Amino acid sequence: MTSRGTPSRFLRSVLQNGVGRYVCQLKRVSIIFSKKAQGSLGVRDFIEEGVVDYAKKNPGTVVYVSPQSCRVPKIVAEYLNGNTKEELVTNKTSQQVLEVLTKLTDQSGLDIIRIRKPFHTDSPSIQGKWQPFTNRPPSAGFIRPQNQHAE
Repeated sequence: MTSRGTPSRFLRSVLQNGVGRYVCQLKRVSIIFSKKAQGSLGVRDFIEEGVVDYAKKNPGTVVYVSPQSCRVPKIVAEYLNGNTKEELVTNKTSQQVLEVLTKLTDQSGLDIIRIRKPFHTDSPSIQGKWQPFTNRPPSAGFIRPQNQHAE
């Protein structure tokens, strides 16, 4: 926590993602819905139309579809770091359910918090930031354009 009262951290990569190849952090998606409830209509449409396409686009993610006698349809996402997130999809259309799944797929599983600085290093320089005049002797002065005399 900071003095603002909101949690913050330095920018960092999850599991060194981006250093080598990209690894999707979403491990498992469970779509829980009711076969009869009116609030699950969009989820049922998505399962009929788009769940196969979503699974083909994301081969590293396991998709579970479980019809249960529940009033509130939800999507439970489990990430590689062990975190889980639940999104309620009551009364959403098939397209909105796909947008929720895409949002969960693109996230890393970490909580969304304020980033202190857009850059961070574990071994900061003790010399300061580099600038063009860092190693230039002060007696040299500034570089000026040379006067070319046309004769």
